[in-house]
Amino acid sequence: MKTNKVLIGITGALLIVLGVLCFFYPGDTLFATAWLIGIMVLFTGISKFIFSLRTQAFLPNSGTRMLSAVLEIMLGCFFLFHNLFVAASLPIVFAMWIVIEGISMAVESFDLKRVGVSAWWCMLIGGLCGVVLGIVGLYHVESAAMAITWLVGSATIMLGVGHFVLLSSINKLEKFFAPIRQRMQQMRDTIDAEAEEIKNEDK
Repeated sequence: MKTNKVLIGITGALLIVLGVLCFFYPGDTLFATAWLIGIMVLFTGISKFIFSLRTQAFLPNSGTRMLSAVLEIMLGCFFLFHNLFVAASLPIVFAMWIVIEGISMAVESFDLKRVGVSAWWCMLIGGLCGVVLGIVGLYHVESAAMAITWLVGSATIMLGVGHFVLLSSINKLEKFFAPIRQRMQQMRDTIDAEAEEIKNEDK
């Protein structure tokens, strides 16, 4: 357990340092983010395509969803095979993806409305907000680039903080269960001693 706690602490510290470095090296952050987003968009498109195939019988807008999935798969492959170009144009491509995802969410919200989901309008508003933010990002590329850097850095720092929270929780749990372990060990010792006495009496 001690080794695991050390590894958790080291991982948390490295994540926090990496998150801080993201703020000081935005170019490298965009380059690394291009790979991560490419993988994320690719798997999102694949999962959405599979979902569309399985739900096309009872969701009327599955064709639009499937088209969105194909576009996301193509976009993810583009990210992975043209990484240098994407790193430079990542803010524009990211904004385009936000627009595509926002349109897809807005369309899917009407499917939720048809099947009786009362909170369908939340998804509609979220999709429309995504479209608006994506369009704003297309016209303000530098702001979009800084937003990506700050998001990646902040998320990485939060992951590091989460590791330290986990480490603190483990320490508290160990203190909480320590008396219980001692009592269980005492009970085991007592049972073993009684069993040994019985064996000696039988002999």
